[in-house]
Amino acid sequence: MDISARNCLKGIVKNILPGSVNTEVILEIVPGVEVTAIITKSSAQKLQLAVGKEAYAVVKASDVIVAID
Repeated sequence: MDISARNCLKGIVKNILPGSVNTEVILEIVPGVEVTAIITKSSAQKLQLAVGKEAYAVVKASDVIVAID
């Protein structure tokens, strides 16, 4: 896979919640660390996503904000 995005996180599909238009996909990056993405239903079908399958969370943004509590 060649991609220009700087942040690419490999994980395992933990859960898929399909809706009428969009699908929520939860990836577990490492135990206890999850990333949730909302993608189109057709994209989820095209990628043939399934629980337990390896996938990537790709983050492309011009800004990253850091905060503390």
